[in-house]
Amino acid sequence: MLLIQNEKILDLIRYQYTVEGIQRVIEFLENRNTFNFCSLSTGLFPAAPTREENEYTGYRHVWIRDNIYVSYAHYVVGNSDVSIKNLGSLMDYFKIHRHRFEKIIDTPNIASDVMERPHVRFDGKNLQEIDEKWSHAQNDALGYFLWLYCKLLNEGLLSPENADIEILALFPLYFSAIYYWQDRDSGHWEEERKVEASSIGVVNAGLAALRQTLIELPNISSYFTYKGKLVTLDFLNELIQNGTKALYEILPYECREPGLKVRRYDSSLLFLIYPLKVIDGAMADQILQDVISHLQGDYGVKRYIRDSFWAADYTKKLPPQQRTVDVSDDMSYRNSLIQEGQEAQWCIFDPIISAIFGVKFKETGQDKFLKQQTFYLNRSLGQLTGEECEMGQFKCPELYYIEDNKYIPNDVTPLLWTQANLMVALKKMEESLLST
Repeated sequence: MLLIQNEKILDLIRYQYTVEGIQRVIEFLENRNTFNFCSLSTGLFPAAPTREENEYTGYRHVWIRDNIYVSYAHYVVGNSDVSIKNLGSLMDYFKIHRHRFEKIIDTPNIASDVMERPHVRFDGKNLQEIDEKWSHAQNDALGYFLWLYCKLLNEGLLSPENADIEILALFPLYFSAIYYWQDRDSGHWEEERKVEASSIGVVNAGLAALRQTLIELPNISSYFTYKGKLVTLDFLNELIQNGTKALYEILPYECREPGLKVRRYDSSLLFLIYPLKVIDGAMADQILQDVISHLQGDYGVKRYIRDSFWAADYTKKLPPQQRTVDVSDDMSYRNSLIQEGQEAQWCIFDPIISAIFGVKFKETGQDKFLKQQTFYLNRSLGQLTGEECEMGQFKCPELYYIEDNKYIPNDVTPLLWTQANLMVALKKMEESLLST
């Protein structure tokens, strides 16, 4: 089923695209500011542009994870200068706050206080931490930075200083200190801490990219040290091996911890297939099918079953100041608001699924994968806001939720992470068509 929120896009949607057709879609959306990323002077990006009505969300702040997805999207479409500036500012942030890594490397047990961990959400204008309790135990966010920074470094797009290399060395030492392969973190969704496959997988991707850096640039190895602790290939290999073993003991679950923490299906596992390419083959196929069969809805894709964030009639059940607060220590009240089948449906996933099928088409040349790539791209385009949306037309929502028995975009519209993923999906569609 394909739902279209804005009928004006119907003239451009096709079940079989040409290169010219996709380029028309891109031009159409660019002319309507769908891909306006409102970057800060630092080159960092807020999670979303905020207005008085949604200031309560705190989305004016910078999230490392979201920034990596926006940065990656610009890299994919050939705007590497945007990515370079963004990653440079993130590196500057880590240099300013390197003590967060060092204290835990020196004294690992303080990691139990999440406010002592590296802060993954901060003020992007001045690179300063925010004095507000937050679920900063998010290993995936740190793994994403390490992955993309090293990826661009390995491709010759970055020219780090010695001080930058020293920061890179802190990441594996930190991951080792917290035993990342068994560490309970809040993960992609910033919720109750548990051992999550998606977080382990992202860290693995980052460590693998760092290992490649050490292989390709062996002359920097002398700076891969902290207080006599040397980051070697053997050290990285052991870390990755620990993560890989733990990852495949959990997959295809997101979490196998007993009781309420166990989670069979979670859409964050898609990111391990694309863009990270941590898992492939039969396991990747199973996770993809799990999401399509159990989490896909008409308006988007659920994060997981019984996800209470933006549950039905969310704005009536919670005042603004309680809608986006840190609930990682106690989710019982918010979880009491949800009934299965009434979960919010997110817009960040359909573009990723489209890109995954694009990779499968590129690898096999089979038309069935091109058709699936097209279908999920069209679902993504169908999610763009219509004329009745208060935030404007052709915007990329964070999600659709039920309000008065009708699915509508939530207050976080547009979400830059959604914009980034749609931009990638369109580029990957263009690449698929150019290869035929």
